[in-house]
Amino acid sequence: MTVTDETTGQQLAESLLQGVGNEQMRAATRLLGAHRDGYWLRRLLRDEATLSATADRSVIDRSGQHPSVDWDTLGHLLLARPGALKCSSSELAVLEVAASLVSCCPVQLGTVFRAVDSHELGLILTVLEEAAYGESY
Repeated sequence: MTVTDETTGQQLAESLLQGVGNEQMRAATRLLGAHRDGYWLRRLLRDEATLSATADRSVIDRSGQHPSVDWDTLGHLLLARPGALKCSSSELAVLEVAASLVSCCPVQLGTVFRAVDSHELGLILTVLEEAAYGESY
């Protein structure tokens, strides 16, 4: 998968969602695509080799017809090797919320609320509804 400067975060998320039917995974990937124009999705793809080596398994699942985020690996990184993901507290909070949607990382909501701004909180609330009720909610 090639990521260019012209690729929006939403487009990047959609490309990683092809063939993904799980509502929670879809919502989590959409959150990462919407947050700062795909900051985490770009980083996962750009730093895939380094992050995969740190986790001892791939952060991007390329076993199917289309690549997708490997949420188990991402959860492992967050829980076992949190220092591998150098980022701001709000960036980390958004990533933790995304991983928690697919049951790969526990999240403390108070910590999240203190770390994110109102726009990021709006994104989180939107994907919580999508994860619970589906995209058409």
